[in-house]
Amino acid sequence: MAKKLADSIVLEESTPSVCSREFTFTVPADAVRAESDRVSGYIAGMVQLPGFRPGKAPVAMVAGKYAKEIEDELKNRIFQSAVAKIDAEKLELLSLSFKEEPQFKAGEEFKFVFAADVAPAIELGDYNALKIDIPVEAVEDKAVEERLEMYRAMYGTYAAVDSPAEAGDMIKADYKSDFELPEDADASLKRQVAAENAFLWLSEPEIIPGSIAALTGAEKGKEYTFDAAYPADYRDAKLAGKTLKYTVKVQEVQRRGKLDDAELIQRTRSESIDALRATIRQGLEGEAKAKRREAVGEEITKQLLEKAGEFELPPALLANEVQRELQKIARESVKSEEDAEKFKSELEAHRKEAETAAAKSLRRSLILRQIAKQEKITVAESELENQMQGMSRYYGYRPKEMRSMLEKSGAIDDLRIDMVNAKVLDRLVDAVLK
Repeated sequence: MAKKLADSIVLEESTPSVCSREFTFTVPADAVRAESDRVSGYIAGMVQLPGFRPGKAPVAMVAGKYAKEIEDELKNRIFQSAVAKIDAEKLELLSLSFKEEPQFKAGEEFKFVFAADVAPAIELGDYNALKIDIPVEAVEDKAVEERLEMYRAMYGTYAAVDSPAEAGDMIKADYKSDFELPEDADASLKRQVAAENAFLWLSEPEIIPGSIAALTGAEKGKEYTFDAAYPADYRDAKLAGKTLKYTVKVQEVQRRGKLDDAELIQRTRSESIDALRATIRQGLEGEAKAKRREAVGEEITKQLLEKAGEFELPPALLANEVQRELQKIARESVKSEEDAEKFKSELEAHRKEAETAAAKSLRRSLILRQIAKQEKITVAESELENQMQGMSRYYGYRPKEMRSMLEKSGAIDDLRIDMVNAKVLDRLVDAVLK
């Protein structure tokens, strides 16, 4: 009886550090040749070559024509069999990757090394006995009236004014830039760089970067020029990181008027202005509870980190987290070519900042992971699917496209971890607030 591939693979395990393992696999040459023959026979049974009935072509001929496909399938089977020999649950593996790219030669002994991160031992103490006293902030009458005034303005309608533009106004204008459109420019890009009879709101988020500062004080019939520095992470890659010069001809300045009580009651479909005030108060009280809940969650995290103390962090996960934090800093600070040069000159300082933030973030995640394991908190596939559907609606993708992007980038695992951590923290907050 032929020996199974997994039984032929020799595994050696080493421990470079507390939170890392190395698994060296050796596949003897005869086992490589035997599995290669099985793969060749498998593929020969599926393909059709000229002059032969489907699945009847000689294996040797198939092996010559489909050498690349056979090698890929062979390596895939070897890697799967190798991974199956690792007791991932017992070791609590957090990541697994090749230490270096394996060098494969047909018919010869095949040796490769997996490097793995393992979960550290963490002393959590009694996390169910945390004591946190954060009261709910009272909703003052002043806050209710401020929100009411906001609604008066928010539901108001715009009307032309003769005075200079103020923050929050809307400007009807023709504008153009010095950007040269590529031949394949879509309608969105064309509208962004030049438009007629367009509306520009002098409020965040800006349609054109720098337009609020440049056009506050603008008057009807006058022309204005300004530079617009697009951030490095701007949604359209053709404009990202570029600075455009815009010329804007103001046709009209419009300002939103505030509604009186009767108009506001009608627009909000309220029974009375007092009923609307009561609804606003209820909403503000809900916001205050949510704010308190967030504050409790932050205090829980702080206390968990203090209780756990310092512990070794898995090296590969830490390196990935540092890179993510560094990218986050770059997105927040780099809005122009000048910013990019400054960021490069201060890279070491930014890296240290990223390392500090990454260590804290990873420690928090590992602590919540251990609690999730002890409390048997998991994320069901249906919950993950619902989350991805919500993300697809927010970002404007089809659900299948969103899932495909997350799977290809490996972000789907990060999403699952984030969801588990959120469920753990929710449970801890609930325990504190009950």
